[in-house]
Amino acid sequence: MLKVANLTKQFADVRAVDDLSFAVEPGEIYGFLGGNGAGKTTTLRMVLDIIRPTSGTIEVMGSAPDRRASGAIGFLPEERGLYGNMTVIDMIAYFGQLKQMRAGDARAHGMELLERFDLADRAKAKVADLSKGMAQKVQLATALVNRPRLLILDEPFSGLDPVNQGLLEDEILRAAGTGAAVIFSTHVMQHAERLCERILLLRKGRKRFEGTIAEARAELPSRVAAIAPQGIATMSGIAAAEPVSDLGEGWHAWSLQLAPGVEAGDLLEACTAQGLPLRRFEEQRASLHDVFVALVGNDPSIEETRA
Repeated sequence: MLKVANLTKQFADVRAVDDLSFAVEPGEIYGFLGGNGAGKTTTLRMVLDIIRPTSGTIEVMGSAPDRRASGAIGFLPEERGLYGNMTVIDMIAYFGQLKQMRAGDARAHGMELLERFDLADRAKAKVADLSKGMAQKVQLATALVNRPRLLILDEPFSGLDPVNQGLLEDEILRAAGTGAAVIFSTHVMQHAERLCERILLLRKGRKRFEGTIAEARAELPSRVAAIAPQGIATMSGIAAAEPVSDLGEGWHAWSLQLAPGVEAGDLLEACTAQGLPLRRFEEQRASLHDVFVALVGNDPSIEETRA
């Protein structure tokens, strides 16, 4: 559905995107992750033919990007923009017509979306009279009204309360379930962990990682929190053993780093085989935030907050 190869964008002496390649398949939810200034928005604007690349190629549904062929694309920009003097349904229908829909079809599907978003009673209200949360749902409806085959969302969760974040997650899953390819940029790692089949980590315009969430977590060593006797520190398969506290009577709390390729279950099986008693044994899986910090660096714009 989307294929990017060796994409580069140079602004004067700043290389915003540097030799970037990736592809997104139909029905896939693809996370485009990076801190502020990583090149996410610049890349998406090139995909949408808003700006042109310095070099490299982009294929959208098999063809070069063309703003005149937007009927199969939905886009939710980071900088939200609606016309305050238009009514809600007129606003949605207008965007549908811009995407080559018939006016009647656009209004009909717009009303379906408003029903789904619990905004049907505001269909004839002016956009300027809506709350911020309501306006954001209308903006989402303008991206979905044409039932896009490729849905591009740039920082879609920004400013949404938890209820509307959940609504947006449902719509992302719904779109992918109909076969649409969904690509969304975000700096909130928890959304990517919940939604994405694959992710790309971007730093200063360059790809640092691409793969599944499980593959991303596997980039960091597995860890185990255990309460056990001293003997666990010398077990095979442990790369580092850090004593957290002495609990007395021969018991210690440990933070254990496993050697590459060793699973927590392997260590537990070895403890059982050797008769080593345990009071606690808990695998501590790396979060996507941990992976991001390890591969890209500690960027204060990256959020770990549970959302």
